Amino acid sequence: MIGRITSVFGVKGWLKVFSYTDPKEGILNYPDWTLDLDGKRIPAKLEEGRRQGQGIVVRLKGINDRDLARTYCGAEVRVSTAELPPLPDGEYYWFQLEGLDVFTVDDECLGKVHHLMETGSNDVLVVQATAGSIDQRERLIPYLPGEVVQSVDLAAKQMVVDWDPEF
Repeated sequence: MIGRITSVFGVKGWLKVFSYTDPKEGILNYPDWTLDLDGKRIPAKLEEGRRQGQGIVVRLKGINDRDLARTYCGAEVRVSTAELPPLPDGEYYWFQLEGLDVFTVDDECLGKVHHLMETGSNDVLVVQATAGSIDQRERLIPYLPGEVVQSVDLAAKQMVVDWDPEF
């Protein structure tokens, strides 16, 4: 997921989009979208878009009035992972980290990465307990590769962290 349609903008079918890309305008680099709305996947084509204040506004092909645009509010914006540019070794897209099992350096299971949060200083892993974890606590673990995050193994779907389970 690279964004979410939040509301309509104007009367000609434009939509406000909350972009998860960095920079926010990065969402405009992907012309072929899939909108995930109420369990339905709807193909969409980005016609044009621009920065508007703190957010992004877009016009999608075939949507040219406010009432039709309103029906897309709340849709998650997705693109094919094949369209994403490759990252340097040791860097990951958030979606790649979500779902990884998290273990301490002492091989204690803390749970599974549910999602990540962006904070001012660093990203934070939200790790939720699983049936195999040492307890049923949710943990917020800073995503600091080389410091807290010791290794990421996408093939094994595991991450090792140097983290005290008491936190």
